[in-house]
Amino acid sequence: MRSSYSSRSSGSARRRVATGATAAFLGLTVALGNGLVTSASAADTATLSGIVLGVGANEAQRTVTWYSSADTAQQIQVAPTAQLVNGEFPAGAAAFDAIGAANIASSGGYNRHATITGLKEQTQYSYRVGSEGNWSSTYSFKTQDFEGEYDFLFYGDPQIGSSGNLASDQAGWQDTVDVSLKANPNAELLVSGGDQVESANNESQWNSFLAPDGLRQYPWAATIGNHDVGGKAYEQHFTTPNTDRSAPYYDNGTPEGTRSGGDYWYIYKDVLFIDLNSNSYNSANGGGDEAHVKYVTDVINKHGDEAKWKVLVYHHAIYSPASHAKDGENKQRRRDFPTVFSNLGVDLVLQGHDHSYSRSYLIKNGAKENPAEQPGASDVYPGPGGVLYVTANSASGSKYYDITKPDSSGTSGDGNGADPLNPGNYWYNSVQNQEHVRTYVKVQVRNDKLVVENIRSGANGPDQPVGSHVDDVTVHPYHGDKQDLQVNVPNPAPGEFGWTIDGYNGLVDLGTAKEQNGDHFVAGGKINPILVSDSRRSLAPWSISANVGDFKDADKTFSGSYLGWTPYVLDGGAGAAAGDPVASGYDDQGKGLSVSRGLGSAGQGHPRGSAKLGADLDLKIPDSVEKGGYRATLTITALSS
Repeated sequence: MRSSYSSRSSGSARRRVATGATAAFLGLTVALGNGLVTSASAADTATLSGIVLGVGANEAQRTVTWYSSADTAQQIQVAPTAQLVNGEFPAGAAAFDAIGAANIASSGGYNRHATITGLKEQTQYSYRVGSEGNWSSTYSFKTQDFEGEYDFLFYGDPQIGSSGNLASDQAGWQDTVDVSLKANPNAELLVSGGDQVESANNESQWNSFLAPDGLRQYPWAATIGNHDVGGKAYEQHFTTPNTDRSAPYYDNGTPEGTRSGGDYWYIYKDVLFIDLNSNSYNSANGGGDEAHVKYVTDVINKHGDEAKWKVLVYHHAIYSPASHAKDGENKQRRRDFPTVFSNLGVDLVLQGHDHSYSRSYLIKNGAKENPAEQPGASDVYPGPGGVLYVTANSASGSKYYDITKPDSSGTSGDGNGADPLNPGNYWYNSVQNQEHVRTYVKVQVRNDKLVVENIRSGANGPDQPVGSHVDDVTVHPYHGDKQDLQVNVPNPAPGEFGWTIDGYNGLVDLGTAKEQNGDHFVAGGKINPILVSDSRRSLAPWSISANVGDFKDADKTFSGSYLGWTPYVLDGGAGAAAGDPVASGYDDQGKGLSVSRGLGSAGQGHPRGSAKLGADLDLKIPDSVEKGGYRATLTITALSS
């Protein structure tokens, strides 16, 4: 009698399994929360609107916020786009339960939001919101590398509705988003300068602001402006990570129903972003600049070492070129903020509010750091405490403020005096610009520099078309009298797990069975050794098992349960341990190898390496089986997480 050894899968005996595949995504954590009151049903017909993708606490997170016409349980469903078939989500798509509450009366309906966690780098994802039987349209976003260099885009004051022509404002905003993303498809964040809309609770304006599909494809890092307070719609539409809504960061001194926002922070790759609600200045509740200074100080003390760069974002520009530069509250902030920011090592401050563009000189402790720094320098080299302040112009074209003239109030601190090197500018501004043309700011985050570019999204005549640059500056960090060394370490190869037949995959010939005890036949042999290799960095468990089908000779058969084995490890490595012996079913009336049995395995945390597995075969056949030359197939199965 003869037994054959082969595999039922493809023709090749070689099997390799790459790690880090879809099973890792299907293990995303669920962001649970409170706030939902009813369960979803297939009959749910809620209208879903206002969907916007938001920034998460890190690269592996995104938030999604939306409006619902009904108070039902809803969720986000997410899957790698490659797993969708004909637009349908796979059965294993991750789901994240949403939380939310009723909107204020002027908004109507309800708001929902959830956080997507556990995203993998370099992956295109598709997502939708709602409930079974009532899903929204499907949208997508792509993650990039979770380490290293990247670009983000900064947009000043869309303030949809401020021109009095909603359609025109929406068209300008739509065009800026489209132009900027077409030119920078790999940008990873869209950062707001505040004033998304003109009137805080005007949902028509919010609908126009949210019209660009780019806001569902790229994460929006929202900033609250003075036109976004006065109601709750801002926080109904946006979810921000690590948000502190205690009174000092939330209370604008007006009735409770108009308070909104809060201070928040997040880390994206090598940048610590801190976003301030500069509308909150009610010192009666412990607020004002002192509270924001404390917040920035606490966040940088706790998390500053986790990033190479520190970027602050808030709405009310303290160094800008138009009329708001002389506002009393902004002059106060000019006294309260700069020295603290210098002492904390802030690199870049992004601002809005003044609807015109400016790039400051490097400012240290409320004064120009280097009196010799020239206007419009394309490269700047901050010393310790040197901070660059940028004010963005209108991204929608809904409103522009013309540049105002310096006065005699001084050339440091809260003064608005003239620049000795360029008397038409304020002392603190290296570049001032107002062309009444829409722009956006691109920031390139590089290992040893920040590149800040102000780019036209509208044309200013034939010589300054869409995509031309108003201003460019490269910020080179300070290294003092030491030499800093830089090296980029890429992601290691994940390694792989696999098995193959060791040597020639020949027929395992068990010879001619011998009669024993007058009631059965016996035969024996050894399987061709199995070589297992595991170079994965995850050190995940693995196992090799096998089972045999029935032995056949034409129309004659006998059960594979009569085959047993004793596994062993020929060459140790990769944490290999032999499986348990399995008796022939003839001995114990069991199933023998007719069901899957373990040949070898290794647990979590085993060393990388290779092992060789073998097994002695023990075949016992009842003497009732007819004479013949029988063959069976031993099927090998490898499992690994």
